[in-house]
Amino acid sequence: MTATTSEQSAASAHAASAPADPASWVRHARTVPETHTYPAVDELLASFRELTDAHPALVTERRIGTSALGEPLYCFTVCDRPAAADGGDYVVVGGVHPNEPVGAVTTLHLATALCEDPELRAHFGGAWHIVPCIDPDGARLNEGWFATPTDKQNYGRHFYRPAGDQQVEWTFPFAYKEAWFDRVLPETLALMRLLDATQPRFLTTLHNCEAGGVYYYMNRPAPELYGVLADIPASLGVPLATGEPEAAHVPLYAPAVYGCIDMKDAYDYLEELGADAAAKIAGSSSAAYSERYGTFYFVTEVPHWSHPHADDNTPTKERYADAVRRRARALAETGKFLGSILDSASPHLTIPSPFLRAVRDFVPSLTELARTETARADKLPDRAATVSESYGCDAGVHSSRLRFGGMLLRALHAEVVAGIASPEVRRCHRELLETYETWERAAAPATGDPIPISTLAGIQYAALLAAADHARGSAPAQGADRTRTGDSG
Repeated sequence: MTATTSEQSAASAHAASAPADPASWVRHARTVPETHTYPAVDELLASFRELTDAHPALVTERRIGTSALGEPLYCFTVCDRPAAADGGDYVVVGGVHPNEPVGAVTTLHLATALCEDPELRAHFGGAWHIVPCIDPDGARLNEGWFATPTDKQNYGRHFYRPAGDQQVEWTFPFAYKEAWFDRVLPETLALMRLLDATQPRFLTTLHNCEAGGVYYYMNRPAPELYGVLADIPASLGVPLATGEPEAAHVPLYAPAVYGCIDMKDAYDYLEELGADAAAKIAGSSSAAYSERYGTFYFVTEVPHWSHPHADDNTPTKERYADAVRRRARALAETGKFLGSILDSASPHLTIPSPFLRAVRDFVPSLTELARTETARADKLPDRAATVSESYGCDAGVHSSRLRFGGMLLRALHAEVVAGIASPEVRRCHRELLETYETWERAAAPATGDPIPISTLAGIQYAALLAAADHARGSAPAQGADRTRTGDSG
């Protein structure tokens, strides 16, 4: 997908001009051009530069930082200069998790629409600061599946997600009770500086999940948005995810609409369950950091694959607590197996790859999560699990197996292809591959059917416009500091 799709984008954008009411944003979900691949980092930046060259009076490219491996980080600002100076800024960030590339398509479509639709720009006012990819180092490690995103086997075997303390979204400064985090990544620092310089009225970091349905996060309730957020995916035949939440401690505002994952709440939740919260929590998020400016923060999570059970609230014969315990047992078994492979291979591994660093963080977390989930189950009310909750429990296990098992395979495979694998490493690789293949077969039907990329980006695009429109008409949160500090460039 490149800027050469501009004629189609322009026609779609003008057909869906600025709405008079929130529900009118729904039709924007159908404006994203069809594409069957996710752009690699170089392709994505090239497309943004094509757009900049085509609209030099509207788009400004600037460097906002440097990645851990030395790659420049770029922001593209779209605005009518100088009229936008009186508006209020909007910040859109793609690639905060490098295994979540839907945002790459969304950012390019948003920038194109803003350039080609003066009514859309006028409706919002202000400047749009768009970061296509904040973690290019991590994104490049996922490019092996970007060209074939519907191939579930290829996805799992080319998957990469950094360890928790290496994720841009979760390495903002944090201090609470016994927890202290200040190991800010260079990518996170770049985003902090951008937020300090722009003090945006609206911030969205673009995320996607693997299987199920659509769900949302926002940093404060917005009842006027809940209807349109349900209507947007429904208009394209994609269900909401009404089952198990990603984090058990987040507030539920409406079906599939949650308050943000807050690390202070996470700390208290883990502490209540008897876990060592300070040892488990890394940094805070962009949502928490932007609160100082009264920013309305919003996330749309869209799934690669859709499953009809994702929004089925029919009661099952299984008790809800038993479904959670079943998931906990499966996670514990997965962690035990992967841990045994990792322990056996570790003394013989010589390549300190990102995959190895990631699994050394994630694999122990599976048994820890199993313990906290078992403790949580003991406190749950006695009621039947819904179909969606049961599905969510199963989907979480499949995801953990394919993600973490896949990265461990990549770590071991690196030794094999380099010609330096010891007999024990080769044995571990064979044993893991045999089990991983059974996990792939079990996960294939449970993850569901692939959703077109244009549908996923369309949902994300329409939802962020609706949320940005809400922010445009809302006052900043009380107590916000609007004094500008720092510089983004």
